[in-house]
Amino acid sequence: MSHHHHHALVAALKLKRVGTEQSDLSPEDVVRELKRFWENGGNEHFQEEEEILLPAYAQYEEIDKPEIAENLLEHVKIRSLIDQVLRTTPPSIDELHKLGDMLEAHVRKEERVIFPMIEKALPEERLYELATHFHVNASR
Repeated sequence: MSHHHHHALVAALKLKRVGTEQSDLSPEDVVRELKRFWENGGNEHFQEEEEILLPAYAQYEEIDKPEIAENLLEHVKIRSLIDQVLRTTPPSIDELHKLGDMLEAHVRKEERVIFPMIEKALPEERLYELATHFHVNASR
């Protein structure tokens, strides 16, 4: 899953930098790259967490935790903002920056809070078994 997060962080960085002197990409270029990321693994990554990883976690630990609820709400908010950004022409720089900030914060929280909770709760053999259910490419 961390491999997928790398691609999300790259997308987040581009979103956060667009329209600044740190970026040579136009807002339209960044939206095209976001669309490619989202359609080639980004959205599927969210689904895998929701449909595979969290249900497996619920078999070993109580799922009714604020961290899990926040994680799922962030999925909804990020999906909504991605849909809005992909439908808006021309794209709003403020919305692109907001999405970049949200996506980065979400990935960091999963890496530092959610995944460690899951890794602690699930037996190693179950983690290896689950790994076979995740898609490989979340990049392009």
